[in-house]
Amino acid sequence: MAMFLQLGLGLILLAAQYGPGAAVPSSECRRKCGNVDIPYPFGIDPKIPNCSLAEGFDLSCDEVQGGVSMPFRGAFEVLNISLTNSTVRVLNYIVGYCYNTSTKSMEQLGRYGGVNIGSPSSPYRVSNIRNRFTVIGCCALALMSDYDITGYRGYGVATCRNLSDLVDGVCSGIGCSQTTIPKRIYFYETQFQDSVNASQSQTWKFSPCSYAVVMEAAQFRFSAEYISTKKFNDSYGGGRAPMIFDWAIRDANSCDVAKQNKTGTYACLSSNSMCVDSINDLGYMCNCTHGYEGNPYLPGGCKDVNECYKNPCPSDGFCRNTVGGRKCSCRVGKKYSEKSNTCNPDTSLIIGVTIGSFGLMIIIIIIVFWVQMIIQKRKLNKVKQEHFLEHGGLLLFDRMKSEKGLAFTVFSEAELIQITDNYDNSRILGKGGHGMVYKGVVKNNIPAAIKRCFLVDERQKKEFGKEMLILSQINHKNIVKLLGCCLEVEVPILVYEFVPNGTLFELIHGKNRALQISFSTLLRIAHEAAEGLNFLHSYASPPIIHGDVKSSNILLDENYMAKVSDFGASILAPSDKEQFVTMVQGTCGYLDPEYMQTCQLTDKSDVYSFGVILLEILTGQLPLKLEGCEKPRSLSLLFLSAMKGNNLDDVLVSHVKGQESMELLSGLADLAKRCLDMCGDNRPSMKDVADELNRLRKLSVHPWIRVGVETEEESLLVGESTPVYEFEQSTGYTADESEDRPINPRSVNYAR
Repeated sequence: MAMFLQLGLGLILLAAQYGPGAAVPSSECRRKCGNVDIPYPFGIDPKIPNCSLAEGFDLSCDEVQGGVSMPFRGAFEVLNISLTNSTVRVLNYIVGYCYNTSTKSMEQLGRYGGVNIGSPSSPYRVSNIRNRFTVIGCCALALMSDYDITGYRGYGVATCRNLSDLVDGVCSGIGCSQTTIPKRIYFYETQFQDSVNASQSQTWKFSPCSYAVVMEAAQFRFSAEYISTKKFNDSYGGGRAPMIFDWAIRDANSCDVAKQNKTGTYACLSSNSMCVDSINDLGYMCNCTHGYEGNPYLPGGCKDVNECYKNPCPSDGFCRNTVGGRKCSCRVGKKYSEKSNTCNPDTSLIIGVTIGSFGLMIIIIIIVFWVQMIIQKRKLNKVKQEHFLEHGGLLLFDRMKSEKGLAFTVFSEAELIQITDNYDNSRILGKGGHGMVYKGVVKNNIPAAIKRCFLVDERQKKEFGKEMLILSQINHKNIVKLLGCCLEVEVPILVYEFVPNGTLFELIHGKNRALQISFSTLLRIAHEAAEGLNFLHSYASPPIIHGDVKSSNILLDENYMAKVSDFGASILAPSDKEQFVTMVQGTCGYLDPEYMQTCQLTDKSDVYSFGVILLEILTGQLPLKLEGCEKPRSLSLLFLSAMKGNNLDDVLVSHVKGQESMELLSGLADLAKRCLDMCGDNRPSMKDVADELNRLRKLSVHPWIRVGVETEEESLLVGESTPVYEFEQSTGYTADESEDRPINPRSVNYAR
């Protein structure tokens, strides 16, 4: 059996066409019923002429429970009427469909019917924007339709398996659904489908009732209690829920037609009103124009709004209300801006004062600027002087005066800024975590590498001048020359000779390995590097411990001669026990394991690191080798393990085995093994290493052809096929040895 609910549109029961003219209502008409205002065109006194615009706007004022009066249209209670939005808010009846445990069948609860109660001429339409067809239940299928009007059919489906499926505030099909409705609805019926009900699905055991209603969407929030109880039916005033109707004047299709109506039924009677086409079906509504508010359906009903309260002027201004708006003004010296609603300075009034005082202000600014410049310059000079003294500048100058032949320059900060174009990025040779290296040209057009360090410890600051004086006297063909320094800055800047042809690391591992360097050349470079380190250990006074020996700190000049670099950041051989406990910045894979245990840096620490370089030459592998899952393994440990198992041949690089005799390779491997001894006392000195390398070089080829082969090989390196790169091509310098792979094969690495 189909069951129907006649919802909302009972307000327009027996609605008739509007009268022949829009007359002014009588002053005797009541405009309030209980607490609800009844504005014209609505009325509650049908016996008094013209209390409403037409019969469709007639309401009754009836007593409800408790003796309170409320407006009704038919059986439906009116909650409020809005002229601004052209809406009527009413209480609509909720249709219930519940399981009767006695009859074991579903029964309809609430009002129902199937009578056509509306017509196109009635003022009201169900608001498609503000309402939703809402269905609640765990086995509910409800139909909203207007069978005899437009043929609209709208379904609402709500299902659930059990109460645990439900979520408060969520209405998307599980226990609750909301369906939008179309425009132009002035009549509809609601019925539940018998084929889908709780008695068949057994959901009646936890959800005895289902509900359907067209209601105001903003006033609804789903609760899980609505399923297991009748709380939804009781929540909105005993089986009723709020619903919104759009209303309009329907005797004309649009504003244009209404204004041309010869019968004088145009409803917008106020002189400050305007006509607006209905957004829900044909017809029109009346609104007050901007700056006015009130009842546009009455003559003089739209009153001027005091815009000074509704849209105030700036707090530092004055407001004067005008007809339909307001006018703002500002104090003397300011001008009102309508665009930003602010009081801004009136430039036309202050322009004379500005011109008169402008010259004086400029003079004052210039004086203040120059005074500040002088003060800042004095402060800067004072800071520079403090840094110079702190870094031992006086000691350097005194020594340079006494030894006029000392080939060392103390540069000013301004000089280095000039030769590096203010440390322009195009001058960068390399950078890292400890500093940055720039290329520049010092006096006599000598290319140089300028190294700006980021940090220096307090011990180095105190001893810097003394150490620079010692390092400046290092003059060996296999050691990079320290040309000078700058002491006027917080962290001293070092200036080295520029070495153009990259590093030993690049020859072995980097892009330069494409040159197919012969083993005898690598052996020569290693021998020259050993001679340079031997000089630092044995002939410098006091001896200098390098502290970070590695293949990327062995630079190659234009003839591919080895030059040991980065000794400027090394330490002097300590003279007491306290100085031994000095942590240095080494490089993983090269660092002496004995140093890691004792924190004592000795010349044998450099020997250990040099042994790793010999392994790189023999194996062609990196000091830290990555294996399975990128797990790093020490090359020295792999080598020592191979030597212990008499498997030297397994770790040698293939092209080396083809070039040299096993006698030479075994001798070099044995030298590397002695350098890598875990006990520093058992390692050879750097002089012994250099002498042994010199002996092994003589074994690399037969004596009667060795000279010719080396000559051909070196011509390959320095000949036209491998030109030395100019400055623009030398971009691979690194200032921190965390960068183990220089960018450019011809670049030089001034480390740390």
